[in-house]
Order: sequence, then C-alpha cells, then structure tokens
Amino acid sequence: MPTKTPTPTDFPSHLKVTITHPPTPSTAPAPNILLLLHGLGDTAAAFTSFARALQLPETTVVTVQAPAPLPFDLGGFHWGDDVAFDTGTGGLDMDAGLTRSTATLVDDVIRGCLLGKCGYALREIIVLGFGQGGMAGLVAARELGLGRGSSEQQDQLQQQQQQQQTGALAGVISIGAPYPLSGSRAGAKNRSPVLLVAGRDSVAVSDAAVRRTEEVFEFVELSRYARKGDGMPSNRDEMLPVMQFFARRLRSRQGVPEGSVEIT
Repeated sequence: MPTKTPTPTDFPSHLKVTITHPPTPSTAPAPNILLLLHGLGDTAAAFTSFARALQLPETTVVTVQAPAPLPFDLGGFHWGDDVAFDTGTGGLDMDAGLTRSTATLVDDVIRGCLLGKCGYALREIIVLGFGQGGMAGLVAARELGLGRGSSEQQDQLQQQQQQQQTGALAGVISIGAPYPLSGSRAGAKNRSPVLLVAGRDSVAVSDAAVRRTEEVFEFVELSRYARKGDGMPSNRDEMLPVMQFFARRLRSRQGVPEGSVEIT
C-alpha cells in the first residue's frame, strides 16, 4: 500500500511534473497513480488540463514533461534520443530512440519516486501516453518487466527490492502510437495490459504495428475511432474504451474492509 502522496519535490529537480489530486479529498494516499506522458512537441502544462477533465476517483495523476526541448526554437519537448524527420510526411518522427527517456521514467519517476519514496507497487500505476509519449510508456513498461539478474554477491534485501521493482504495471494506454521499431522485442512477453487507441486507417498504428506490439505484450486491445486521425479522444464514443479500461484496471478502497489482503 502507498505510504505518501507524491509531490513535485519528490522527483529529481531536472524533471518538471504536475500533480492532479482525486476529486474527493482523502487523508490517505490514493490507491492509484495515473502517469500522463504528453506527445511530441507538447508540454506537461498543456496536458494537465486533460488530467483535470478525467476526474478519476481514488487516483492521483502525475503529468511528466519530456526531458528534452525541441531545437530551433520550435517550442515544446520530446522523449527521443534525437530529433528525426519522417521522410514520408516531412514532419518529426516519433520513433527517434527512447533510451534516455526510458531510463528517466523507469529509474527516476517510477522506481525512484513512486515505488521508493511513496510506497506504491507497480500494479498500482497505470500509464497513458499520447503519440511519442505513448511509445515511451510502452518501452518503459517492457523495461520494468525485465529482471536485472541477481548475482550471488547480492544480499537478500537487494534481491527482495529487485523483485518488488520488476513486474507488470496496471496497464498502458497508448493513443496514436504502437511499440516502436527501435525497441527491443527479445525475451518473454510483458504482462502489462495494453490498450492501443488510433484513428481509422492510421498510418502509425497500422496492422503491422499492432502485431509488433503484440510480440512484446501478452494482452493488447485495439480501439479505432470511426474518423481518421490519431488525435486525443474528442467525444464520448471515442473516450468510452479508455474509461472502460480504467474501470477494469484501477483499484478502489470503497467497500473494502479494513485489513483486507488482495490476492493476485
């Protein structure tokens, strides 16, 4: 169970985060964390309005700004190791390597702060990312599912800590982005449930891209808009699959007797 509600000062000083609290105040930390990752060229501040609109019960929303600013005074931030251009569209390519941002999300945000300082478990954290933020979330989820391999020199406490920091998230929602071509697909499938949301005839979330995501994750759902375009959900029908995913994956303390133990 979480021991404290995260605050911006719990995160490394080089990261910009905003915290949105549950609509119903409580003295105890919320049982869920929703990690929001904005798209390529956006900011945490712009994405925070979406966090407020969600009004998710018993959920603290942490919106993280991508670590790298776009060059040439373009404004906004990106999750890539570099800035690359898509030769097909002439725009910026989402799949520009995600090694550094993966380390930031896994080590600084999730393991260092949410697990280490606030006492959350991976099963209490769900990620929603848009565009390149969705890619970053998928790669981070895969990394969290990989064991780092304990050596004979590691003591029992270190091994126990590693086991607690390795496993499946409550889920990942990626809007407009599949698992990237640049990401590794070696090893066993990750058990974090995934929801891919995309427009009709999406170029980014093609049938081949969905199959690639299914090579990495054991449980993958796909929801397509009736319209073209991979933007954020713009009406009730487009948002419904996302809210249904939340309903299945978010935890609730309401109606649970004190002292109860969950068996997973």
